Amino acid sequence: MENLGAFLKSRRDRITPDQIGFRTYGTVRRVPGLRREELAHLAGVSAGYYTRLEQGIAESASDQVLGALARVLELDDVETAHLRNLARQPTRPGLAEPPPEEPHPRVLALLASLAETTPAILLGRRGDVLAWNRTGHTLLAEHLDFTAPHDPDTRPSIPRMFFLDPLTEHLHSNWEELARIHVAYLRLTAGRFPTDARLANLIGELTMGSDRFAAMWASGDVADCTTGDMRLRHPTIGALDIAYQVWLQPDSPDHRLEIYTPNDPSSADALRILAQRAADAAPGVHGSSARAHRAGGGGAGAGGER
Repeated sequence: MENLGAFLKSRRDRITPDQIGFRTYGTVRRVPGLRREELAHLAGVSAGYYTRLEQGIAESASDQVLGALARVLELDDVETAHLRNLARQPTRPGLAEPPPEEPHPRVLALLASLAETTPAILLGRRGDVLAWNRTGHTLLAEHLDFTAPHDPDTRPSIPRMFFLDPLTEHLHSNWEELARIHVAYLRLTAGRFPTDARLANLIGELTMGSDRFAAMWASGDVADCTTGDMRLRHPTIGALDIAYQVWLQPDSPDHRLEIYTPNDPSSADALRILAQRAADAAPGVHGSSARAHRAGGGGAGAGGER
């Protein structure tokens, strides 16, 4: 998926000598950013050691070295965490089939407590929908079967939907912005779980199936996904401007409960209409969340886990 050397090179290419006050004395440069020996000098390590580090043949990198590299490369906190995750990986990590993802009962209880008043979706670490309330489903994926998250083999995948589902793309007016966030978060996840075969398959599938995903992945961006805005063109309630925020639980840190709130009065009115429709469609109080909990499991796929 990605290794330490590739990430270091992508960050090195982005830092120009002028950006960090490094004198080049007018010499002609053949690389877009810093040379290896320049980065090594600024980080206080030998050029040979840094070259081995970037080529993946150095045995290890200390926290002190990683901190120095992060400082010179001007990495933010998330990028620095990603750098350290990559440094802890074995040189050639083998892939393994991960166990199914099980939504934690406390997270499902929190989802159920929202009833249908607030749209919400519970996401697994690969962006699979583990559970949702009817309002969340109707807001973002009403063209999909509401019961799809119950079966590990049919759970919708938000990254797949973003890049392989035209209806999802049309729904989001700020698709480009959100798509880049999804890709950057996938990269962060890949650094945390380098042996996850399903994650590797997802990245490979999206790279082959979407030129735009491939271009965004090649950029090397890495970021967390915690808060932001979504501007929607909903097919039944019209335009909405909403905020999303992610809630994490210590008992299941890989899972994210994403909730959606309005940014303006018209969007608040639209969400109230949506919530009423969802409540009218519900078979019973919290029935959908209870069934999702009983189903459990893990997987991905707008069209099923491959």
